[in-house]
Amino acid sequence: MRKRQKEKILELIQTFRQAHKEILMAVLKGEETAFLLLEQCQQGAVRIGEIIEQSENECSEIIGSLEAYCEWLYEKYQAFVSNEEPAEDFLKEGDAFCHRLSRQIAKDISVRMEVVFLPYKASMWDSLESVWMAAREDPSCDSYVVPLPYYDRRQDHSFGQLRDESEMYPSYVPITRYTEYDLKERHPDMIFIHNPYDDSNFVTSVHPFFYSENLRNYTDCLVYIPYFVLEDQPCSNREYTEAVAHFCNVPALQYADRVIVQSEQMRETYIQVLTQIWGAESRPIWEKKILGLGSPKMDKGTAGKQELQIPDPWRKRMYRPDGSKKKIVLYNTSVSALLQHGEKMLDKMADVFSVFRERQKQTALLWRPHPLTLSTLQAMRPELLEPYRELEIRYQNEGWGIFDDSPDLDRALLLCDAYYGDRSSLVQLCQNMGKPILIQAVDQREYL
Repeated sequence: MRKRQKEKILELIQTFRQAHKEILMAVLKGEETAFLLLEQCQQGAVRIGEIIEQSENECSEIIGSLEAYCEWLYEKYQAFVSNEEPAEDFLKEGDAFCHRLSRQIAKDISVRMEVVFLPYKASMWDSLESVWMAAREDPSCDSYVVPLPYYDRRQDHSFGQLRDESEMYPSYVPITRYTEYDLKERHPDMIFIHNPYDDSNFVTSVHPFFYSENLRNYTDCLVYIPYFVLEDQPCSNREYTEAVAHFCNVPALQYADRVIVQSEQMRETYIQVLTQIWGAESRPIWEKKILGLGSPKMDKGTAGKQELQIPDPWRKRMYRPDGSKKKIVLYNTSVSALLQHGEKMLDKMADVFSVFRERQKQTALLWRPHPLTLSTLQAMRPELLEPYRELEIRYQNEGWGIFDDSPDLDRALLLCDAYYGDRSSLVQLCQNMGKPILIQAVDQREYL
């Protein structure tokens, strides 16, 4: 049985006690409301029995006590209809039933927790996956993965095309359609999200019903876990805290009950940044809310390469004709670099492709652009959209490099021997895996 159901049952039993007092007073005054209250108590007991019988608990003793209580109510109803005076121990008998029922329910009914995960981008599922796996293995927990569809934003920030990536999640993740899970009705014990922006994202948006400001009304605990990881630096570094402030001050930080970040050091950064923004009196709120328990993204990468599903076209580019494996460089391009540098960034990417094309016998380039690149350009830099698409199509058609637009980031991280590209969460992940890192400079045009 759900914790919320059990609590409501116990609360209902307490209302029986109050109803008994009102019944007694109504009978002594000759008021007919006594009969209505007796019927309502009986209906409440029947409803409790139905809820318990639908649960997985074996509660024959409780059902027996409920039946005895209903019989007692019927006897009192008949007595009052016959104008018999209520016995002196009417309240005592009623309290005894309520005490017995409360004790049996507290002792005999086990509680199950219901946890729902609400990802919206399949490529960001790794920020929730290890938590879901732990919930799935907990015998006292029922977990659901409910991917949310999302809208691309138009230039005027209105909602554009609706996208649903429910079919893009790993096959071992059972998916529940958002139309089949009623948050209002089920009121899960916990909701986990990785989308912190609510209406402040100018590129994409889930439906406003699923904004953190609203979700907090349909759960006992709303938990936000960032879909990214950041470089860990001491929060005493002012330049650093200013650079990451926009990651910290997002709507989900205000509305979530708990926020799980990648480390204790990052927790201190969040607390310091938010305290500076919201004032010293807010610090106890952030200290209670933010937990440095680690990022599920860093839990990935523990599987062996033999478990990876590598497409045949990838293998052809990863291995030489003699079967020896090339060095694989993960090339990551971010949306922020494109927005900041525009055409210069496109020129840089073309240069990078030219260099690795010439070295394709020794090195395989695995290009993984940010999954929101096209949506971001369409919403914020539409003049770059077609030139970027042309560059992407040319890279794929030439066939010498690997193009990865799949949701499976873990595969790219495990396959690569080194990282090259823009600053992003992937830098921290590769560092944790011991991969060499080289950050690209847009203005740099000379290569070894």
